[in-house]
Amino acid sequence: MNIIISNSSNTPIYEQIKEQIKNKIVSNELKTGDLLPSIRNLAKDLRISVITTKNAYEELEKEGYVETIPSKGTYVASKNIEIIKEEQMKKVENLIETAVSIAKISKISKKEVNDILDILYEEEN
Repeated sequence: MNIIISNSSNTPIYEQIKEQIKNKIVSNELKTGDLLPSIRNLAKDLRISVITTKNAYEELEKEGYVETIPSKGTYVASKNIEIIKEEQMKKVENLIETAVSIAKISKISKKEVNDILDILYEEEN
């Protein structure tokens, strides 16, 4: 599994792992029933503590993204894709709300905000 850890990020390593795995699930790169690397193997591959990896997996399990079967491993859970999409939409909505608030304070027009959004959206694809 390709996970990139940034040591210069303010985000804790376990959170970086958790978010990248969530993104792989949401984008359907990881599908329901897929086996994740063992905690020990992922820690070894990333050259981090087993505890850090364990924390990431525990958080993913609490949020319903994965399920652990003792002596078998950790698998992508069959979480409803609509619930996942709704969670992601709420995050986007909150970020856009912040951006609009900053734009209004700064007297940036709606057209300018839309232009920025169009440019950024195209760059991501």
